[in-house]
Amino acid sequence: MQRSRRGFSPAAVAAGGLLAVAAVGPAAAETLADAIAMAYESNPTLQAQRSTQRALDETYVQARAGWRPTLSASVGDTFLETRTPGGRGIVDTNGDGIPDSVVSTSVQERYTGNAALSLSQPLYTGGRVAAAVSGAEADILAGRENLRRVEAQVVSNVIQAYVDVRRDQESLRIREENVGVLQRQLDESKARFDVGEITRTDVAQSQARLAASISQFQLAQAQLAISRANYAAVVGQNPGDLAPEPSLAGLLPADIDKGFDVAEQNNPQLRAAEYAEQASHARVAGAKAERLPQVSLSATYGFSGVGRPVDTDKYSQNITARAGVTMPLFSGGLVSSRIRQQVERNTTDRINIETARRQVLQNLTQTWNQLQAARANITSSDEQVRAALIAAEGTRQEQQVGLRTTLDVLNAEQELRQAQLSQVGARHDEYISAAGVLAAMGRLEAKNLTPVGPRYDPKTHFGKLRITWGWVPWEEPIGIVDSAMVPKPVEKPLEAPLPPAIAPAPPAN
Repeated sequence: MQRSRRGFSPAAVAAGGLLAVAAVGPAAAETLADAIAMAYESNPTLQAQRSTQRALDETYVQARAGWRPTLSASVGDTFLETRTPGGRGIVDTNGDGIPDSVVSTSVQERYTGNAALSLSQPLYTGGRVAAAVSGAEADILAGRENLRRVEAQVVSNVIQAYVDVRRDQESLRIREENVGVLQRQLDESKARFDVGEITRTDVAQSQARLAASISQFQLAQAQLAISRANYAAVVGQNPGDLAPEPSLAGLLPADIDKGFDVAEQNNPQLRAAEYAEQASHARVAGAKAERLPQVSLSATYGFSGVGRPVDTDKYSQNITARAGVTMPLFSGGLVSSRIRQQVERNTTDRINIETARRQVLQNLTQTWNQLQAARANITSSDEQVRAALIAAEGTRQEQQVGLRTTLDVLNAEQELRQAQLSQVGARHDEYISAAGVLAAMGRLEAKNLTPVGPRYDPKTHFGKLRITWGWVPWEEPIGIVDSAMVPKPVEKPLEAPLPPAIAPAPPAN
């Protein structure tokens, strides 16, 4: 698939109605698979969400830092001036020959210097750090589901833009064909008027229908330009000669009950709500840990002595080592309040799971019924087109033998074009509804739609942060002890990737 960038200006439509591709080279997205792949790689909304997820991954490292040692250095130079009042005396201080009474003061100045290294290592935090780590892990899992949700939205936008362009191209073709037919009808009416077969009224009716058809053709041109601009915004380039959209039937469930089962397991909105509840549950444990003792080791190694002049040989050395236990006894009700607060937040998140579940089931029900209605509409519109085509042809033949008027022919032609436009719209709506069902189920992902290729996996970046700068081997046993009473987040399995529903475009000869 070619990756050349192209302008975002709407495509021009030739005066004769033939579609022109406004490009600086061959189109890069010829199939729906190509369009999805291009958006998956370059769409700014999706790229920004991936960056947001990578930033969220860092909270895990920051939380684990609570189990790691901290080392700090300090260097100081202190100046101390001491003024001590002495006895009172009679002294001519200004040389005017008059003795002054003054108070003598002794002044002492002292410079001291010091330097120290301080090391602190927590051994047990009562579960505070473990709760922060668990909360960060659950937040990261929720963030991955938000990334899946954004990806599904981007893919949905690509599908919408793709089928919109295809629909509007076909609508423009129908409008163009209608203009040609009505132009021929007007020419025929003028010829028949010249020989006295019809009246001026028949000619005027043909002229009015042609003018209306030209207006509708121009509106179709404008709508196609809008759809092309929308396509360029989401995919990253103007559409070229788009291939027919493939069927999504292989990804759709056999019935709505199976769709519910898949959505319960796979929908990113519902999964994100469940991980948010796990995060707040871990923070309840973190608030309760504020009542428990903390154990730590600390050591300090330093020098101190006269700062001016500096003579390091005369500096004294200080080594301090300390093992301490800190036990909170009374906090004025602060800890109890924080516990109650976190409990209520966890209750809210638990309720939000049910809210998300109902929204998912509602969306799936709506899109499923829209899909069924669209499929029924396709059947009806196909039959309508077949009948209107027969009626239009029959009306034209009957007009030639004097059984139909010009208005009858014009009406039959109008009904045929409306039926064709309804047919195009029904197929468009069916495809959008099918994509909506997949989105509600959590299946509208690039891995299920396009052939196997490079995929962005947020776990890859997170895995690189497990052991980074600052990691120490003894944090692992410390973490195990600290996590004894803290719940760990549980990652739900995702549905296995399905065979890609959309095949790539065949290679050019």
